[in-house]
Amino acid sequence: MHKNEIPGFQTLVSLALDVRWSWNHEADALWQQLDPQLWSQTHNPWVILQTMATDKLQQKLSDPQMRTQIDALEAAREAAHAAPTWFSRQEGASDVKGIAYFSMEFMLTEALPIYVGGLGNVAGDQLKAASDLGVPVTGIGLLYQQGYFRQVIDASGNQQAYYPYNDPGQLPIKPLFTENGEWLRIQVPMPNAPLWLRVWEVTAGRVKLFLLDSNDPANPPFYRGITSQIYGGDSTMRLQQEIVLGIGGWRVLEALNLQPDVCHLNEGHAALAILERTASFMASEKVSFDTAFSTVRAGNLFTTHTAVAAGFDHFEPWLMATYLGTYAAEKLQLSVDQLLALGRQNPADDNERFNMAYLAINGSGAVNAVSRLHSEVSKGLFQPLFNRWNPEDIPVGYVTNGIHVPSWESRAAGAFWAQVGGETGWQNGGEGPAAAILQAPASALWAMRQQARKSLVGYVRRQSGNPALFDEHTLTIGFARRFVPYKRPDLLLRDPNRLVRLLTNYQQPVQLVIAGKAPPADEQGKGIIRHWLQFIHDYNMSAHVVFLPDYDMLMAAHMTGGVDVWLNTPRRPWEACGTSGMKVLVNGGINLSELDGWWAEAYTPQTGWALGDGLEHHDDDDHQDALEAEDLYTTLEQQVVPSFYQRNAAQLPEAWIEMMRQSMAVHTPAFSANRAVREYTLKYYLPGARAYQQRAADHAAVGRSVAQWRKATDRAWDRLEIGEAKVKQEGNEYVFEVPVFLADLSTDAVKVMLYADAVDNLPRAEHELQLTPSPEKTAVVPAKPMQLYRARIPVVRAAADYTVCLQGKHAQAAVPLENRNIYWQH
Repeated sequence: MHKNEIPGFQTLVSLALDVRWSWNHEADALWQQLDPQLWSQTHNPWVILQTMATDKLQQKLSDPQMRTQIDALEAAREAAHAAPTWFSRQEGASDVKGIAYFSMEFMLTEALPIYVGGLGNVAGDQLKAASDLGVPVTGIGLLYQQGYFRQVIDASGNQQAYYPYNDPGQLPIKPLFTENGEWLRIQVPMPNAPLWLRVWEVTAGRVKLFLLDSNDPANPPFYRGITSQIYGGDSTMRLQQEIVLGIGGWRVLEALNLQPDVCHLNEGHAALAILERTASFMASEKVSFDTAFSTVRAGNLFTTHTAVAAGFDHFEPWLMATYLGTYAAEKLQLSVDQLLALGRQNPADDNERFNMAYLAINGSGAVNAVSRLHSEVSKGLFQPLFNRWNPEDIPVGYVTNGIHVPSWESRAAGAFWAQVGGETGWQNGGEGPAAAILQAPASALWAMRQQARKSLVGYVRRQSGNPALFDEHTLTIGFARRFVPYKRPDLLLRDPNRLVRLLTNYQQPVQLVIAGKAPPADEQGKGIIRHWLQFIHDYNMSAHVVFLPDYDMLMAAHMTGGVDVWLNTPRRPWEACGTSGMKVLVNGGINLSELDGWWAEAYTPQTGWALGDGLEHHDDDDHQDALEAEDLYTTLEQQVVPSFYQRNAAQLPEAWIEMMRQSMAVHTPAFSANRAVREYTLKYYLPGARAYQQRAADHAAVGRSVAQWRKATDRAWDRLEIGEAKVKQEGNEYVFEVPVFLADLSTDAVKVMLYADAVDNLPRAEHELQLTPSPEKTAVVPAKPMQLYRARIPVVRAAADYTVCLQGKHAQAAVPLENRNIYWQH
């Protein structure tokens, strides 16, 4: 008998191929019963089903009790999928056809290793939250044959990189078949031969993730490895991967007859989806590139995660021409120069490289950063595209990242939250049971932490092979990051003797759990790993510090679930957001972090500890590192360690528990993916869907209007003039009158503004002037008909503080994102 013929097997397949099990643990006991050892090693139900012998599986499924258990789990899963959702209750939700979410990596489960770190963490957690909330998101990504490297530390402390094969048959995915039973394969343009892409399907609760794979036998050998390693190879392979993601990804949606209103680009890697979406609209509506581009951009959202300009993908003009020149001519009716202009600061500079982030900005209706501080940093990064605009007007909003709480709560924390807050949990679209934490007994909180730390110590012992390592009652600090210099993983090693004294204090000891990978080509990062290992060896610190190799999602869950303190030491403002520190919140861990990324907006003295002076720029990085290392040692010695060990008569650390309580109650819901996805939905998805539908209606009438307005303003802008402004005071008001020459532009195409910068205690001010009615507007200044604009504003500052400027104006367009023309009064 084949496995497929065993009664109940198909139900098991349905359960195993829905990675909802990665955050909903109702079925854990089932997989444990089927194969305890394999479940412990892989946490991958699909591997268990593929590996089990048929006769053993048949025996297990012949047990009526197990069949009842399986049927109940499937019924619960179906009921959860069918239940009303938060999204279904939102105004306008029923009109949204869907949201396509493009990302180079997704971290859903360690059983699907197609991620590196932060970007994939955000993408995976947002997909899960979208499932919980019922937001109709479809993910688009790549299936990597090898993924990111696996880390081994050799006897000399050197990082070695290995790339084991990701066998698709062992991953919780399945080929995506068309209605006639054919495996869906997509063709995308490449210069030497067409590239075929196989499509795989991942089910994550209510949402789907489609993964593209170039390892198709129909491809020539030099193309089959395009999707071998995440971020692998040179710039040519990177561009090939981005063609697969953006162009291939949009073609998958079309092949499935999905017509999303919103295209969410998770970083600039996905920007080529804009071009394919434009090409598709051109073909379906028989319109020009300008009209199509103007129409679809209203439904595109670009999320940037990069904190330095060098982090954006740049490609040489010849490489773009080689790979996309023919595509541009045939699909977009653009020359190579016109294509390159979409990704350049200066379109006339033939030597400027093509910037994918610039394409994403030029082709999106909204742009957002991933924390409040990152928004300010991003405005500075994108300033070159918005020349002469005030920095605060550069259109980069923000949605601070959050983590998917059910995926990251430890067993001890999950049991605790259920005990104090009921079974409502974090999956129903609300804020979870955070309020209940304020009433929870201190003893229950501390018992949860004790259990979580004990679990981590057990994990450390198993991973290290040392059954006596660490103590379950000792203050445990965790640090896990990519080992790159700007994250300063060795800040604690600035004064090794002081660190030794801190760790080995007999009455108040400390133990450190450290993990992380250096990028394969980053010798400096590898050197930092060696620095830690050398410290452990030279100072005989193996009983107090452990470096756990091969950091992945499962290790991250163990660490963030069990540590008492999470340490983060990036050089501000290089951490766009960071999410690892958010994962300790639900588990009662406390953050000790640089005032960067999310912690810059989360920190309060009641909920954790902060490092740094909160400034972005310092003259001497090494000097600043020394100051912040001193700050770190002092904070640990004088605040963190004493607070942990100071106990009351009941042997409870009262001050520590109160900080835990406040951190858990205040920050857990605020920095959850649940909150982030709701914010994306209300701030970007629903408005973006409406804007796209409005522009696309009537064969893109509004989209065509916006495109024509942009062209008209571009042609006329250099001929605009601002006449001599007049101002008089009437009572407690200024009356400004400003004559303006608009060339051949209509008065509806231009906005006249008064600006005053912030000064002393006065905030920045802006006021729009209004066109005066006839006959005043017919005033003539030497041979040029001038329109007269007027404004009345309160007298709160000197009239001389104000400057007049002209901007483009269109009722359905976003300025300055879609029209960067600006003219300041001389």
